[in-house]
Amino acid sequence: MAVTETAPGEAMAEHTAVEEPAATRSAHEGILRRQSARESAARTYARALPIVPVRARGLTIEGADGRRYLDCLSGAGTLALGHNHPVVLEAIRKVLDSGAPLHVLDLATPVKDAFITELFRTLPPGLADHARVQFCGPAGTDAVEAAFKLVRAATGRNGMLAFAGAYHGMTSGALEASGDAFDVRVARLPYPQDYRCPFGVGGPHGAELAARWTESVLDDPKSGVPLPAGMILEPVQGEGGVLPAPDAWMRRMRRITADRSIPLIADEVQTGVGRTGAFWAVEHSGITPDVMVLSKAIGGSLPLAVVVYRDDLDVWEPGAHAGTFRGNQLAMAAGTATMAYVRENGLTERAATLGARMLDQLRGLSREFSVIGDVRGRGLMIGIEMVEMVEGEGEGEGWGVAGTGGSTVLDETGRSGGSDEDRGAAGLLGSVGLSSADDAGPVVMPGSTASPRPASPELAVAVQRECLRRGLIVELGGRHASVVRLLPPLTITDEQATAVLDRLADAVAAVARGHGRGAG
Repeated sequence: MAVTETAPGEAMAEHTAVEEPAATRSAHEGILRRQSARESAARTYARALPIVPVRARGLTIEGADGRRYLDCLSGAGTLALGHNHPVVLEAIRKVLDSGAPLHVLDLATPVKDAFITELFRTLPPGLADHARVQFCGPAGTDAVEAAFKLVRAATGRNGMLAFAGAYHGMTSGALEASGDAFDVRVARLPYPQDYRCPFGVGGPHGAELAARWTESVLDDPKSGVPLPAGMILEPVQGEGGVLPAPDAWMRRMRRITADRSIPLIADEVQTGVGRTGAFWAVEHSGITPDVMVLSKAIGGSLPLAVVVYRDDLDVWEPGAHAGTFRGNQLAMAAGTATMAYVRENGLTERAATLGARMLDQLRGLSREFSVIGDVRGRGLMIGIEMVEMVEGEGEGEGWGVAGTGGSTVLDETGRSGGSDEDRGAAGLLGSVGLSSADDAGPVVMPGSTASPRPASPELAVAVQRECLRRGLIVELGGRHASVVRLLPPLTITDEQATAVLDRLADAVAAVARGHGRGAG
């Protein structure tokens, strides 16, 4: 069964598309068959999304078979303006038509100068006036490697601090700092979250415990963790399951690292350029990191990665970190146009407003279907965690987060915080821990909470599959690949957002009905 794209605001009901010509269908299937036969077994998105894109504009992709899809993957967050935005295409054409060299290593060019000027214009206060920029190989993981080398050279220390659930790339050093590392030379710290809090508490109390754990590891001479070269964190863990860090916890991490002369590295590869409702996600908490790792959207859809850091860390010798393709002129031009467009057209504010509205609607969906355990996110970075249903439950009964029968209570950041009674207890302790002005007061535990339901990667895959049948592309992530992720372009319209949510709701309903019948 296939579907065609309706007008953005129409209700999305599954229906049969007009049968595509046999030649078109054969070409589509042939390309997929040759990909499977010739490409690496490491391919990822192609396995879950058996489409062959041939045209794209904004939110929409058209496949070789003539079917159309709404793309809420956006190149894993790369396409801030969606596919083939006119300002991006114009910037690329301008460079091509000028006769400028396309490959320049790290030589100075007018295109690079304009990119750096626009980038510095957007940086958080306190960094732009004292910053240096290092162009790396064209992937975010290389920027992470460069950041590690930088802080190690600047501090003379070697170890790194990272967080459970993190994702920083696929090269060896970046993998060591990521949540699925198996050869660990990086100290791992707890990252605060509500739904699956490692301390079983959630809310500001769970974040306070996570902060105190970090302080203990650093200050205990027998912790086994010597003073590190740096700490790397994501303001919102994306691949980790769309987990926004509490702003107060971010400020605590900044103070903890500053007090101990530990450079703080903010990985803004996926959160940057307006995605979370601020140009850079660290701005929500008001902190200024020592180092920022940037990629994805800053290249305007083309490969580009940079590290921005305090000038006093700039101790590298010439050639200490290099890369043949660090001078990508087309990507710099596209990135300049993208950043300027986001900044001049208020797309960060748009992401905050529309993202909050979409989260609110998805929370309503979670009250209707018990296969949704949690809804969370920031701006247009949204996650829906799929969970197993308890035997005997049906969809549409308004089950609570932990299967307790109570409603989910959400705080102002869009994260769930336990049952009504638990949140009531937390309210009585409102000034404790991180809910105060970051003063570390005594930690008081709220009442015990029921455990969240087991994550269900099978249901997440089923939702992704049903979304694709309805012409919607979504990504999966999270600890068990159980989180359905939405990363639409910042240019998405209200009507398109409605269409996305309608298709997603229809897909969840189909999966919930099937699960109720015992289907996977």
